[in-house]
Amino acid sequence: MKLLLTLCLYLLCIVSAWAQKKTDLTRLNADLEARRVMLPNGWSLTPAGRSLELGDLPLNIAVSADGSHLAVTNNGQGIQTIQLIDAQQEKVLHSIEIPKSFYGLKFSKNGQFLYASGGNDNWILKYAIAGNKLVLNDSLKLGKKMTEKISPVGIEIDDARNLLYVVTKEDNSLYVVDLKSKAIIHQEKLGYEAYTCVLSPNHNELYISLWGGKKVAVFDTDRRTLTHTIAVTYNPNELILNRKGTILYVANAGDNSVSVIDTKTRKVVEVLDAALYPNSPAGSVTNGLALSKEEKTLYIANADNNSLAVFDVSTPGKSTSKGFIPVGWYPTNVRLVGKRIFVANGKGFTSFANPQGPQPVSRAVRSESHLGEVKQVNSRLQYIGSLMQGTMSIIDEPNEGTLVVYSKNVYANTPYKKERELVVEGEVNNPIPMKVGDPSPIKYVFYILKENRTYDQVFGDIKEGNGDSTLCLFGEKYTPNQHKLAREFVLLDNFYVDAEVSADGHNWSMGAHANDYLEKTWPTGYGRRGGATEGMGRKEIANNKDGYLWDFCKRKGVSYRSYGVFVDTDKGNIPALDKDHVCSYFATYYQQRVKDTTRVNQWKRDFDSLVVAKAVPAFSSIRLGADHTQGLAVNRPTPYACVADNDLAVGMLVEHISKSPIWSQSAIFILEDDAQNGPDHVDAHRSNALVVSPYIRRNAVDHTMYSTSGMLRTIELILGLPPMSQYDAGATPMFRSFTATPSVTPYQSVPANIDLNAINTAATPSAKRSEGLDFSDVDRIDDKLFNDILWKGLKGEDAQLPAPRRSAFVRVMAKDDD
Repeated sequence: MKLLLTLCLYLLCIVSAWAQKKTDLTRLNADLEARRVMLPNGWSLTPAGRSLELGDLPLNIAVSADGSHLAVTNNGQGIQTIQLIDAQQEKVLHSIEIPKSFYGLKFSKNGQFLYASGGNDNWILKYAIAGNKLVLNDSLKLGKKMTEKISPVGIEIDDARNLLYVVTKEDNSLYVVDLKSKAIIHQEKLGYEAYTCVLSPNHNELYISLWGGKKVAVFDTDRRTLTHTIAVTYNPNELILNRKGTILYVANAGDNSVSVIDTKTRKVVEVLDAALYPNSPAGSVTNGLALSKEEKTLYIANADNNSLAVFDVSTPGKSTSKGFIPVGWYPTNVRLVGKRIFVANGKGFTSFANPQGPQPVSRAVRSESHLGEVKQVNSRLQYIGSLMQGTMSIIDEPNEGTLVVYSKNVYANTPYKKERELVVEGEVNNPIPMKVGDPSPIKYVFYILKENRTYDQVFGDIKEGNGDSTLCLFGEKYTPNQHKLAREFVLLDNFYVDAEVSADGHNWSMGAHANDYLEKTWPTGYGRRGGATEGMGRKEIANNKDGYLWDFCKRKGVSYRSYGVFVDTDKGNIPALDKDHVCSYFATYYQQRVKDTTRVNQWKRDFDSLVVAKAVPAFSSIRLGADHTQGLAVNRPTPYACVADNDLAVGMLVEHISKSPIWSQSAIFILEDDAQNGPDHVDAHRSNALVVSPYIRRNAVDHTMYSTSGMLRTIELILGLPPMSQYDAGATPMFRSFTATPSVTPYQSVPANIDLNAINTAATPSAKRSEGLDFSDVDRIDDKLFNDILWKGLKGEDAQLPAPRRSAFVRVMAKDDD
């Protein structure tokens, strides 16, 4: 009887514990759901754990040897800082501004000093840790500031030998520095841009990730020579060794993967697919690694999946996935201290509206808990380049049940599903096919890329849309054709660009993705801190693994041609854009004296010859970027003239196609590559976009939430192409803007309302500030300054942006869009 009673009590305890566990997991799921935030790209966040506020684009976390302190380097476009954090109390102890920085961060073994990369100042800064503060102690110079292309990135320290190892991304080298004399005692050319380096436990080998080389280099520290390279895959960045030094983990940002290397045999023993689904297209951006204390669990930061992938790595070569953990937006790094996971979220927990543009204002952000209470941070500039501030997620290592809840949330947060790669949401008989490869009545796609405008700047005066007319700089007076097109065809007032600036915007616009090199380096360049950020096919390291829309066309046998997009000379910047696939006499963006209306006339000449030859390509990309404008400097074209010229060019091009023999089978897609040059009351990523075709619903308003990737997905479906990344694979195609019943009425362009040859004549303060600005390439100028110049120059030197009209972030997905 007593035994039976004991057994019953035991079973009762088990049932009670099970019920409590189930209740706890239900509560956890509800807590995560309460935190849900939708991003302008259609993905969502439900960040787990606790959090701290960090600075602008945190890229690296260093942990002191005793685990008492963390340091974070913030490497964004705005103010760059290094933060010292009490790992036990989970609070920021001190933050110190650093003029220039990038990724490299390392504590000395005794924890008394912190070494940090000084970016394009070409030095390493040494900080003493005194009284819970960072105090600049010394500097180790690798070269002259800014004038020499060096740019230190990853740092490693050999305390026993008093040596510092530094790898670089501009001169692609390894530097060995004597910490006592501060002399460079060895320099080794690596052949590729490097990211980081780690020492073996016996310090006789240094492993170096070659960010631009798909390799890991092995450097013999005794003989000071490179001995081996180990092939991995695209954009290897973060490295981590187990304590014995027998296994090296390599994060491959461009390939959604982690290479697991046996350091003895120098061979990859397995590759961990860190994406949400096996064999996913590019887009996870695997870029941070941390091992649990027992070294049985590997945590992997997937920046563009906004999550950590968790793997059981207890048996090398036989690792298994355990699940995922939801974190913040664009996690760049992960570290473990005891049983707690620390994650640097590069873009924080949400996007923001920027109704006051470049003016110094208060910006509402979440409190230290980031779970609801709001406080004000004063004197923030509402420039998109530094609008989203980083955060640190702090998460207790999850048990099996918790990880199940976390994993479900990660999958719920992503619109990308494996089955959506080939079959998408749509409607029967719509000209946008629901299945890749199905036919469409549209046979010719024209894709026009413009420059840098927000929705409110251009369409804020259209009453039918969700606009703020007080923020409208280039309304109907200056853009009559775009307004007419929006009214006669379809107005899109809920369209968001995926990029922040032009440096990543052109890659997003042509590849539905910008890789980790671009996303991590453009903020330094845009912060006027030097360095080269080369997108648009100009630099191999910046290219997506599988290429761009032209590459996908080439593989599938779809004809294509580019007019100035990824074209700097008489041929394109990538192999797919050879001389046979570009128009050699179409003026590039860099020929600033050429009007967009002239470019359209050049395009007409080429297009008409192709029509006669019955050789119009299925896909044409056309760059019309005069709406970027050229500032207020005297004798330069006025901003209004630039925008009006661009507007008329768009009208001329649409009219010409609509009066051509192929109009009945055509669709024209028009967007800005980014939305950085102005304010918007809904979100800084919201932009003006147009879709024109006989198959467009006439005189309609489509409130559906669309994105750059969604526009690309629409184009791909028309052309029979698979998605290029997880972003277009998961994006909503624009089928709600289309109808199965075509209307072939042609478009009639309207003349400009202002003089397209008008030049700036007034020597105003804005004119003075515009002098010397370099408009020869996208965004070589300081865009915060440029935004301010435009607003004051066009509205009056004393003009202040109006008080913002707040709006909820729009997420309409209704079937009836009128």
